[in-house]
Amino acid sequence: MNKDLILLGHGSGGKLSHQLLDDLIIPTLSGIPLAGQNDAALVEHGGQRLAFTTDSYVVDPIVFPGGNIGSLAVNGTVNDLAMMGARPLFISAGLIVEEGFSRTELAGILASMRGAADAAGVRIVTGDTKVVPRGKADRIFINTSGIGAVEHNFAINGANARAGDVVIINGTIGDHGIAVMAQREGLDLQTAIQSDCAALNGLVAEIIAAGGDAVHVLRDPTRGGVATTLKEIALQSDKTITLREETLPLNGAVKGVCSILGLDPLYVANEGKLLAVVAPEAAERVLARIKGHRLGRDAAIIGSVSDEGARVRMETAVGGMRAVEMLAGEQLPRIC
Repeated sequence: MNKDLILLGHGSGGKLSHQLLDDLIIPTLSGIPLAGQNDAALVEHGGQRLAFTTDSYVVDPIVFPGGNIGSLAVNGTVNDLAMMGARPLFISAGLIVEEGFSRTELAGILASMRGAADAAGVRIVTGDTKVVPRGKADRIFINTSGIGAVEHNFAINGANARAGDVVIINGTIGDHGIAVMAQREGLDLQTAIQSDCAALNGLVAEIIAAGGDAVHVLRDPTRGGVATTLKEIALQSDKTITLREETLPLNGAVKGVCSILGLDPLYVANEGKLLAVVAPEAAERVLARIKGHRLGRDAAIIGSVSDEGARVRMETAVGGMRAVEMLAGEQLPRIC
């Protein structure tokens, strides 16, 4: 393999993505250490702590059960801010549209963006539009950036997991990736699988209100899925995270599709899920608050944190233990 070439796997969110970031992008642009590589940057201006993030969306197909590229872009940026414990405030929208794209489809995407922003309580305040020649893009790409206010003094970041903490997820895993894949491939699943695309800032506010400084880490497991996100937290915190397979919440239809196609749902993308790493004394209180929210009814405690090195492992349903690594290569292309 020519190591000078960028591969599709470099955009998967897994091992190749992290190699590209660690070897080239981060050292060249900023030199931010591993502990500071979170879903958004924390900056301070005039005594106010702010969270700042940016992301680009290239999903195929652009419309899928449960959302479209527009709602995905807004919700994804809102969620990256929320994972830092911030209250999302403002978003930018950059559109790259291919010549020949339908104005009617664009109007629908823009309406979804506005609807998602209104529902999340954020404002789209600036943006840019470019049109490229036919064949030079895949219909439409969207870039969004966001700013949010951090209105507390808690340290919520990937490097803050502590021994004894528990890991909570707010619902079933893999729904988004399977919904997008099924739509793209025209699979007749005989059941409706919807993307979980949603803004999580309201749920995060509930979690912080219930847990306070006992909430140590918040992350949304998008590209690379739950496995890759947990491995990132383990590396940042230098801790072992142990999952229990029997506690993982999984939609029956998603489980069936993954089984048929040989996919591991731990590596399938989510767009409305979060992982909360919480001190044990607050875990049941936080879990109860999550379950009381419309986006957390299937929430569960799925693991624990210990001082045994930077790794992720899973206790299987039959009582064994297996290593859980980052996504290698690309399991599902173009899902966010």
